[in-house]
Amino acid sequence: MNLLSDLPDLASLSAMDRAHLIHPVSPWRQHEQRGPTVLQSGSGAWLTDSQGHRLLDSFAGLWCVNVGYGQESVVQAAAEQMRQLPYATGYFHFSSEPAIRLAEKLVQITPASLTRVYLTLGGSEAVDAAVRFIVQYYNAIGKPAKKHFIALERGYHGSSSTGAGLTALPVFHRGFDLPLPTQHYIPSPNPYRHAAGADPQALIAASVASLRAKVAQLGADTVAAFFCEPIQGSGGVIVPPKGWLKAMRDAARELDILFVVDEVITGFGRTGPMFACEAEGVEPDLMTMAKGLTSGYVPMGATMVSEKIYAGIADGAPAGAAIGHGATYSAHPVGAAVALEVLRLYEEGGVLANGQRGAAHFATGLDALRSHPLVGDARHRGLLGALELVSNKTTKAGFDPALGLPDRIFNAGYQNGLIFRSFGDHILGFAPALIFSEDEYAQMFTRLKKTLDDVLAAPDVRAALAG
Repeated sequence: MNLLSDLPDLASLSAMDRAHLIHPVSPWRQHEQRGPTVLQSGSGAWLTDSQGHRLLDSFAGLWCVNVGYGQESVVQAAAEQMRQLPYATGYFHFSSEPAIRLAEKLVQITPASLTRVYLTLGGSEAVDAAVRFIVQYYNAIGKPAKKHFIALERGYHGSSSTGAGLTALPVFHRGFDLPLPTQHYIPSPNPYRHAAGADPQALIAASVASLRAKVAQLGADTVAAFFCEPIQGSGGVIVPPKGWLKAMRDAARELDILFVVDEVITGFGRTGPMFACEAEGVEPDLMTMAKGLTSGYVPMGATMVSEKIYAGIADGAPAGAAIGHGATYSAHPVGAAVALEVLRLYEEGGVLANGQRGAAHFATGLDALRSHPLVGDARHRGLLGALELVSNKTTKAGFDPALGLPDRIFNAGYQNGLIFRSFGDHILGFAPALIFSEDEYAQMFTRLKKTLDDVLAAPDVRAALAG
């Protein structure tokens, strides 16, 4: 069945897109000139565009389609819930069975410190809710001065009015009057770029010292929380040393600030265990999640909070007064039904185990490309990884932006039937679905090497390396 059979032709679709549809994090005028690449169908780890070009998706959509495209049981879960109860508000004390069961399930599979669940429509909303809950909490317990938030340079915490300020990427600040005066950053724990170099303990110590120094600078009685991703995603897939997350959690506890882990990208098997926190036995005060929760099939996220935070807010409010946070689609029953089926596939369907087995193929393929003339660094954990391209392997210098290398690499990959993330600072990001087969990993790295070779063949790129 041709999904576009009853729609206008591709040229008409492109014209409508360019005239009306605003695309996320895109150069608007440039998009009007370029037009869209229309995707038509997906199956397993593969996408097909409207021209019939078949593509191996090594980025799982946007770090999210963990169970692959076209899982019929997920489609059926959504359809059955739509037939039975397509919507149920969470206001007025109403609830629905899928939302209730999902909340219980999330408490079961997340760190023991997390006992309460607020269901959202995505990661940005989950981060925004976390900030609002933290502000409410400190006001409720009589510490209203604790209003400052600390995050990591190159961190990403969504693009809401508040979360985009915690995000430390310039494109999310420019023209938006961000960051806010209450939002601050400490250096990213990047082993490839850090002065501590390859010494993991030195890098961990430097991060802890940076957090302590920032809290001391702001005043311990004014700092509310520290936000971090266990592995930084949109900042370039920065993989800190093992032990970093626990050390930062311990430091936050000693400094009397809340520790918030953003597992929007790293959750649901992406780094190996169900959540990256598990690998180091970390129990955060709050956790945000989305993406793999529904494998991207429908929008849903969650903000998990500890009993301490929940009780502080609940008991600090006037008797009978509502806590003024919520949304029309909070705890949407269709999203919850889909999430429950996706979670079943992770555990009972063997998806999590398959992802863990595939991590060795993923690591081997990335590490093998370290010898490529364009590659300065290969990094990975589980099925989250990156290649950092440099013009000089000794100095680790990047490339002149005038080369337009990120777009050229992405386009070369697309021509070779491979999708990945090509960041603006010459980092290539990878997040294959957890259902990848051994053969698909082989195809991925064959196509990726050809892509790098194709780009390297360009005279101006070769000249940049020679310089």
